[in-house]
Amino acid sequence: MDLHTILDLADHGRDVFVGIGPRYPWGGLYGGQIVAQALMAATRTVPDELPVHSLRAYFIRRGDHDEPVRYEVDRIRDGRSFATRRVVARQAVGAILNLEASFQRDERSADVETLAPPPDLPVPEALEQSSWSAAFERAFVPSDRVSATVERDGRGRATAWLRTAEPVEGDRSTHAAALAYMSDDLPTDAVVQAHPVRNEPDDVLYKALFTASLDHTIWFHRPIEADRWHVHDFTCHTFVGGRGLSLGNVFALDGTHVATVAQEVLLRDTRERD
Repeated sequence: MDLHTILDLADHGRDVFVGIGPRYPWGGLYGGQIVAQALMAATRTVPDELPVHSLRAYFIRRGDHDEPVRYEVDRIRDGRSFATRRVVARQAVGAILNLEASFQRDERSADVETLAPPPDLPVPEALEQSSWSAAFERAFVPSDRVSATVERDGRGRATAWLRTAEPVEGDRSTHAAALAYMSDDLPTDAVVQAHPVRNEPDDVLYKALFTASLDHTIWFHRPIEADRWHVHDFTCHTFVGGRGLSLGNVFALDGTHVATVAQEVLLRDTRERD
């Protein structure tokens, strides 16, 4: 299933929308899909001149890929400069995600960038490309090509180029939702790289781990063209109580800092329970 189909929601009454998703390799639904669809639902209730500038989502239950998802939008506030929306995603089992999003009318101000992407990264065309989804393309940057260039706060690191597999047909809000879809891909990798289990062979590693996204935050700093390559650079800032905090920055090919992403990841080494 392509990304446009995933982001295309059906109207089911005032401020209620329904979306579907493909069957993913691990079963269930992909968190990035639910976040992206919830953002699209919220956007449908906001004037075009107020693009999204941030969102915060909590994953409540695992979604069922055999069932559509119902998105109920609550219009929390409509102001002259800002609008706020809350979205609850539901299936038969109950709520599976709660999202709040804030939208802001474009405002003239100073434009100051304080972060830059790691220097001298290999271009995506020079890297092996792999993706578990037909919706986006991905090229991981080898760790030795990142860690040797510049330090970031935290431990563990996951860096990759991502873009949608097809051109994005839509406005600025559709590109933001497309980024939201992709933004759930790397946070877990950074947490795994900061955890002692990373030293296990791959065949042991993936049998031993249970992971799940707990919450997800995105700050959209500048307009995004999600169908062009962007580098996502994540590190793990702490791990405690089975929860790892993964923080990442998203940069365009020209180095523009377009977004910041934060996610708390649940990671369990199931062997510790034996």
